[in-house]
Amino acid sequence: MKKAYIFPGQGSQYKGMGKELYESSSLAKDFFEKGNFVLGFRITDTMFEGTDEDLKQTRITQPAIFLHSVILAFQQGENFKPDMAAGHSLGEFSALTAVGAISFEDGLKLVYQRAMAMQRACEATPSTMATVLGLDDSKVEEVCASIKDDVVVPANYNCPGQLVISGTISGVTKACELLKAAGAKRALILPVGGAFHSPLMEPARVELSKAIEATTFTKPVCPVYQNVNASPETEAEAIKRNLVAHLTAPVRWTQTIQRMTTDGGTQYYEVGPGKVLQGLVKKISPDVEAMSI
Repeated sequence: MKKAYIFPGQGSQYKGMGKELYESSSLAKDFFEKGNFVLGFRITDTMFEGTDEDLKQTRITQPAIFLHSVILAFQQGENFKPDMAAGHSLGEFSALTAVGAISFEDGLKLVYQRAMAMQRACEATPSTMATVLGLDDSKVEEVCASIKDDVVVPANYNCPGQLVISGTISGVTKACELLKAAGAKRALILPVGGAFHSPLMEPARVELSKAIEATTFTKPVCPVYQNVNASPETEAEAIKRNLVAHLTAPVRWTQTIQRMTTDGGTQYYEVGPGKVLQGLVKKISPDVEAMSI
């Protein structure tokens, strides 16, 4: 029986996130204030008092979710005893920080650089994403591959029957039409700023790779199952390579939870805002326990 700690990605933010934690714990307050200092602006003001629209900005969303998740893990103290860990997209940085592969300051700096690089890539090429429900992954892959004159690829393997695609606006629109014709229950374009986890994020990958290479990584206290290959990693160089690759590669969340469960994961603790990952875990591995910290 192993404890698995999982960390959410973009989309789990909510108005007031982290405020109760900040006000109830001096340790949490210190880390939030350290986060404000590292970023050079008071992100906590937006987290605690900002509107939903304010929180949707990529430059706010990503560091805000990172702070909420990592500080919540730190708050557990000696009760935080992971046998394995994973994070969904952005959440991979939270996971790596929580289990000691990178320092709090370095993790936050990388997340903010990632957010800004992704924002610039989004502005360079109009692009989007869409969620596809009710089709086998293989069918979604086949449809995406059939569109030769545009960019559209699988981006998030969230759970069986739920896959997010990513690409140019025209490519995603074409794919949605074909997927509906192929029997998808829904193929719905998402209100996002760009094509995350697609080849259109290549400028961001190049930019972030330099920052990752310049950052010190150490061996984590437990294996981290990474998005790119759904495999457990503990070696610093492998972790860095996978982090660089994951900006343009899909998030293999279905495969990650399947592998963690195969490797003995029976209790899954979601660390951070929202309950999105718990729901996905129960759809992927119905026999395990899934709960919030």
